[in-house]
This record gives sequence, structure tokens and C-alpha cells, in this order.
Amino acid sequence: MRRFTKYETFLVVLFILSLTLCNPWVRGDGIGYYAYVRSMVIEGHLNFEKDWQHGNDSFVMGRIDPDGHVVASQYTRTGHLGNIWTVGPAILWAPFMMATHAGVLAADRMGAHVAADGFSRPYLITMAVATAFYGFLGVLFSFGLARKYCHERWAFLAALGIWWASSLPVYMYFNPSWSHAHSAFVNSLFLWYWDRTRERRTVGQWILLGLISGLMVDVYYPNGVLLLIPLAEAAVRYWRMLRAPGEGSAGFARLFLTHVLYVCVFTIGLLPTFISRQIIFGGPLKTGYDPVQKWAWTSPAFLKVLVSSDHGLLSWTPILALALVGLFLFRRTDRLFANYLMMAATAYYLVIALHTNWDGISSFGNRFFVSLTPLFVLGLAAFFDALARAWQERRAAMVAFPATALLVLWNLGLMFQWGIHLIPVRGPISWRVAAYNQVAVVPGHILQPLQRYFVGRKELMKTIERADVKQLKSQQHGGAE
Repeated sequence: MRRFTKYETFLVVLFILSLTLCNPWVRGDGIGYYAYVRSMVIEGHLNFEKDWQHGNDSFVMGRIDPDGHVVASQYTRTGHLGNIWTVGPAILWAPFMMATHAGVLAADRMGAHVAADGFSRPYLITMAVATAFYGFLGVLFSFGLARKYCHERWAFLAALGIWWASSLPVYMYFNPSWSHAHSAFVNSLFLWYWDRTRERRTVGQWILLGLISGLMVDVYYPNGVLLLIPLAEAAVRYWRMLRAPGEGSAGFARLFLTHVLYVCVFTIGLLPTFISRQIIFGGPLKTGYDPVQKWAWTSPAFLKVLVSSDHGLLSWTPILALALVGLFLFRRTDRLFANYLMMAATAYYLVIALHTNWDGISSFGNRFFVSLTPLFVLGLAAFFDALARAWQERRAAMVAFPATALLVLWNLGLMFQWGIHLIPVRGPISWRVAAYNQVAVVPGHILQPLQRYFVGRKELMKTIERADVKQLKSQQHGGAE
């Protein structure tokens, strides 16, 4: 068995220490994601009324009437609540939640009197820790992929940089009930496994890749854009077969059959989504989201997605600009692989730019792009690797390590501002105010909220929720005027 390298050991130790940041909190979109696993594990059906009624204040606005009942507009024609969120995170949480439920029931028999309802602390802590675990696995798989093509030092620094200087930590620790850390995991697993089996796949490996691909879409629909990578791989192989002299029809047919197998297994992997959509909305392909015809086809947010103060990808998380440059530089290492990655990243960017809610509404940075974590880690590692080749290792390290540390500090400061509402969580922010806060406010005011986060977190979350509701009502009132 291969021993951990010093870089892997450091990442594992850092992750274990970071578990103190896990926030056992279900709110916003997370209520929809968490409802699947709670209702199935605890009650054995897809009835989400209790989840809606237990929702945070900003979630229940417009969903729950003054008497505490779910309003009629929330129900679909099948009689179920219109839970539009995906079922994939619940699949990943399920093993941990079932074990926790068994433990709670056993403890209750011994007189512990812990509510076995899915809302008590053991369940929420399990959900939060499981999310952090999956997010870390995503970092680890991304590191493993980057290490294959770049020096391990730069893969390590890239993994650290994307882990702490992107939007990932918010959805890995602070908002763990959302799906983005799960996307980082399953997409990293998919890309790592696809690359590992890239040269030649057995039938078993095609089956496993198909199941991973299905889970990837189960977790978050836009993740399906990454399936362009095996599609492009197939197109290249067919083209090469057609051009190669002496290639027989048997080889072509064998490749085609493996692709048919992959598509069949991928479809099987989507059964949780199809079944849940059938039950909730009355059709396996009905998602409850706006159809693509209603997307912003005539006014896509191409530039805003990248640099807007309203959760622009590069303006909020500037380290990703280096990662995108690195994806282009990666063409020097593996031109074909780099082309696949840039194609997938571009397609994903177009999907988000065309979506009516491209800014993620309540989002730290552009949360949708957490799905591209493995591409960003590989791209950033390639950027550092190219820097080392141009400047020599020592000079590159003298620039890369401090620059990454500064970007991490900037991101952590911005996360703090966003978390306690020094800057708005919805809509555009003032960069002048944010920059001033980073220098003049955050250093002197961070200790008390941090202390409350560790020893009085429940009350701090209530304070944050009240501020969120106040901002939401203010924006709604402004919109009405």
C-alpha cells in the first residue's frame, strides 16, 4: 500500500482541524436537498411538509401561512410539495444519516431522549460533517489529478488555493446543506477516474464510469456539461479509426458497443432523479425549473458572470483567473486533454450566462462554478508549473506561495464580510466598501464573531438570519416601489 506523501498528510491534517468550522445548519436551498434524505430515512416517503415548516425565516416567506400551514401553491398536481432541488446530495448523505438514525434510536431506548426526527443535532452534525468530507475528497481527487501532470508541489499549492480562496469553503462548511460541495466531489471523482482509465477501459470500468456520470447529474443538473468530455473523447476515437488504414469494422463495433453500455448505465444512474421527478411532478423529465425557452437567450450575462460586483466569478474569487490561464497553458502538457477541459469549462460558462439567475441570488461569489473545482485545481497547478519553468523553481515559489496566501486571506476576509452581512448577500456590492472593510473593519472586528461561531453558534446564526430577512424584505419592498 502506497504511503501518504508529506503533501497528502498536510491536506488530511488540515481537513481534520477544519472540521471545527462545520456548521450544522439547514437553510435556503438546503432545505430542499436535505428534505429527501430526512423524509426517506425517517419517514420512508417523500412528504416534505415538516421540512418546509422547519425552514428558516427567509425560506418560509411565501411558503408557510400565518397558521403554520404550507400554502396551496407549493403543491404540485401529484399532491406533493414542489421540491425542485436535486436528489443526489441525499444519496451521498444517506449512508451517514442511516447510521446516525440507528444510533439515535438505540440511544433513545437507553433513555437519552434525543428526537429521532431528522431535525435534532445528531442528524444536522452528521449532515455537516459528511458534506465537509465529500468536499475534501473533491480536493483530494483534484490534487491527485493535478499531481499526475504537474510537480506535486504545485498540485499541492493549487489544491490549497482553490480549497480556501474560492467559493468552496462557504458551501463545504458554512452552508453544508447545499449541493455545491457534493458537486466538487463527484465531478472531481468523475474527471480523475475518466483520466485514470483514459487509455483503455475494461467493461467494468465503463460501467463504473457510467454510474459516476449518472450520480454527477443526480447531484446537480449543470454538472452534465462535463459529459462533453467523454463525448469528445468518443468523437476523436471514431475519427482516428476512420482515418487509420487497416482498422477493421470489428474494432469500430466493439467501441460502439462499449459506448452503448456506458449510456445505458448512465441512464440507470439517473433513475433516482427520474423516479423522484415522476413522484413529485408527474413526469420523469419534469424538474420544476423554468424551461430553457425562458432563459436569457437574447440578453446573456457573458461579462457579468465573470466580473460583476453581483457575484462575478473572477471579481469575487480572483484566484480563478490564474486557474483559467493555467488551463490554456496546460495545452503544452497535454493538448487534447486541455482542449476537452476548455470546451467543458466554456460550455458550463455559457449555461450559467444564459440562466436567468446567473448570479446565484444569495451566493458567495458565483457558487455555480464550485462544480468546476477539479478544472480549477488542475489549471492553477499548470499555471504554477509554467511559472516554475519560466522562472526556475525557487523564484517561482517565492512568488506563488505568498501570492496564494494573500488570495486566501482576501477570500477569508470577504467570506467574513458576507457571512455577517457587512456586504449584501444578494445583489451587487460596493467594492469600495468591501476593500475598506478588508483593511479597516475585518482585522479589528473578527474575533468576537469568530468566538460566537465556536461557542455561541446557534445565536449567531439567528442573528445572521434576521439580517438576511431584513435585507430580503427591504429588496422586495424596493422592487414593489
